[in-house]
Amino acid sequence: MGDYNVGMLFADRRFAPSIFATILLMLGLAAFVRLGLWQLDRAEEKQSLIDRYDTGGQTTLDLTAAAIDSIPLYQHIRARGRYEPARQILLDNMPSEQGRPGYRVVTPFALDEGGILLVDRGWVPMGPTRTDLPAVDVATQPRELMGRFDTLPRAGITLDIPHADPLSNWPRVMNYPQQGDIESALGRSVLPGLVLLDADQPDGFERAWHTRFQSGPQRHLAYAVQWFGLALAAIVIYLVVSFRRKHIR
Repeated sequence: MGDYNVGMLFADRRFAPSIFATILLMLGLAAFVRLGLWQLDRAEEKQSLIDRYDTGGQTTLDLTAAAIDSIPLYQHIRARGRYEPARQILLDNMPSEQGRPGYRVVTPFALDEGGILLVDRGWVPMGPTRTDLPAVDVATQPRELMGRFDTLPRAGITLDIPHADPLSNWPRVMNYPQQGDIESALGRSVLPGLVLLDADQPDGFERAWHTRFQSGPQRHLAYAVQWFGLALAAIVIYLVVSFRRKHIR
């Protein structure tokens, strides 16, 4: 008896989707599936970064100017030389782990065997005004430092970033500079990349490099499930509205 009722329920309806509904469904499915696949790609990319970070910490390599192009991202390195604190960069728009406004201090480091390396010594808070710059001086005696090999940070959204005033004092505030910008400011060549100074190294500031991975691949996977769920919901709604009751004459 139950099967008979179900059959009668579908028997008095016909599948007659409108052109508008069909086009709307196709556009919605294309958008939802594409966004879901994009989130899966982001999850894979984030997991790859985490794996590289974990792998890079298993060994420590001596960094030299000649071998810097072969240093993997996030590789733990050791470098010997001395800081050159006369011209330091304050990376602007760099909040702390707690979200406080401030700068990240990038100091040139002259390697013993030649070449200038950029070292990120950590985060410092912003002063009462933009003109109150933090004290970031550091001694110039020979030293050995250790950290992670990284790249200069980039803005999440590419905008027209204003260039730093070439006549401003040092340390100089710069907003997402890249290697060419820093070379122009320093008036000399620098080696590619950036070393994130280890938290236990002296002459550094707040360092919480692990916060880079607070948003793990699980969040992107969750977003992907949401987008695919919306695609499935769109199909269900399309089927419901497209089955129309037959007119009985």
